[in-house]
Amino acid sequence: MRKQRELNMFLLTIVKTIFQDMVSMDTVILKIMMFARKLVSADRASLFLVDGKSHELYARIFDVSSSQNDFDEVSTMPDIDLNPEEIRFPIGKGIAGYVAMTGESLNISDAYNDKRFNRSVDQRTGYNTKNLLCMPIFTRGNVIGVVQMVNKSDGAFTKDDEEAFATFAGYCGLALHHARLYEKIRRSEQKHKVALEILSYHNTCREDEVKALKQIKLSVNVEQLKNFDFNAELLSSDEKVLAAIFMLQDLPNVQKFVKIDQDSLMRFALTVRKNYRRVPYHNWTHGFSVANSVYALLKSNSSFKPLEELALYVACLCHDLDHRGKTNQFLVSFASPLASIYSTSVLEHHHFNMTVSILQQDGHNILSNLTSSEYKKVLYNIKNFILATDLSSFFPNKAKLSQIVESNLFDWDSQDHRLLLEALIMTACDLCGSSKGWDQQKQIVEVIFEEFYNQGDVEKSQGMQPLPIMDRSKSGEQPDSQVGFLKGICIPCYELLHALIPESKPMLNGCLIWRNGSLLLRRRQKTLPKLRSRLLRKAKKQEKLRKDTEYH
Repeated sequence: MRKQRELNMFLLTIVKTIFQDMVSMDTVILKIMMFARKLVSADRASLFLVDGKSHELYARIFDVSSSQNDFDEVSTMPDIDLNPEEIRFPIGKGIAGYVAMTGESLNISDAYNDKRFNRSVDQRTGYNTKNLLCMPIFTRGNVIGVVQMVNKSDGAFTKDDEEAFATFAGYCGLALHHARLYEKIRRSEQKHKVALEILSYHNTCREDEVKALKQIKLSVNVEQLKNFDFNAELLSSDEKVLAAIFMLQDLPNVQKFVKIDQDSLMRFALTVRKNYRRVPYHNWTHGFSVANSVYALLKSNSSFKPLEELALYVACLCHDLDHRGKTNQFLVSFASPLASIYSTSVLEHHHFNMTVSILQQDGHNILSNLTSSEYKKVLYNIKNFILATDLSSFFPNKAKLSQIVESNLFDWDSQDHRLLLEALIMTACDLCGSSKGWDQQKQIVEVIFEEFYNQGDVEKSQGMQPLPIMDRSKSGEQPDSQVGFLKGICIPCYELLHALIPESKPMLNGCLIWRNGSLLLRRRQKTLPKLRSRLLRKAKKQEKLRKDTEYH
């Protein structure tokens, strides 16, 4: 019982020492070798790992001798053979190779009388091996390493030594397994950092772009930017960047109370543009249009605080950063890496994280002049506002706000009420395409459906049946789907917004015109077959009359 208690305490010490300081694989190996030697009173200990690909045993740290008794300061071991070229030999060769191949332990009392023993190491080092205990280390039923202990201090290795080490070997397997995982994680982190550096280099604006932007002038009157139906296509890509900078600086309360460094703002806007992908719809033009929509709204209403205006504008400008032109459901169905990171609102969480990563880049932090509490508040609002662009969030937010408005309980001094309204504003601005003029909207719908059809094509190629709105073969259903979208989402959104912010009426009116145009198109598409049939019958009658006339 005393021996068992001593063994238990020894194993507990092992667990604490190994697992609390898992810095590297070499550190774990050193500690295993020292504890193994101490456990069975051996003069030396060696540990070999299995290389499953080459079917070899290898050791970077070959030997630990009895002259080292400090189990904690492994970095100061004088008698450790650190071989930079690694010792490697095939599985099956020598005592350790035999144990690795068979998974059996060997307790050899006279090494020189065993044919499997390789004397060359002794001959090279001058060391005299008398007896040895060699045991495998298992993980999940597979041999991952072999520990070899040489020359017990008081005779040969005993059965008790074998049993004690068999228990110790289990902990060794866990330690080595976790050390390998730790090394993989550490390497992955370094690869991730390298990838981020590369991405940052290619997705960050250059200083010559900043200088070039300073030479550009807008080709439109800035007063036009205040119109809810402003057409973003009137501006070039560079002009959109310049207009985005102007609009942020021109917001009523931001201009008065928030100090933003001009060069940082230029870099920020240019890098935001660079991080929008070239997809049909969710691209830089859409991001600019949404920012322009919230600018027009904030210019027409002065009810919002400086930090709220700032957060709303930045959220609108960045709300679709790095959008892939696919829906959240698509990313989940195809097991996208993004879907494995975020459980809900996959793209929206990614858009926010992209926003933060741009702000953290050198010379891009437009919020640097805010206090710590202001900075946290703006980031908190930006995150909530971007997440609000997920339409799955729109319905519960609208239900709560509608109930408050219908009960005449909306309070501008209530932070919760303001957040619900600001979430509604995000949806309204994100859907601003539905509030533009009819001709402009027909062009926008074309690119929206092109993006939908691209997703549907991918789904079909994978044997999946896409939704009707994403199926090219069902393009005739476009008017019905648009009318349903306008009636079910857009008009209720703009009606509720108009009830709280009357200045937003142009958005509601534009949406109603768009709906009426879609209804007319739908009626035309429904009556077109009948009209075609009537024209065909009329043409047949005329042809028959012509033939009868020729005959007579």
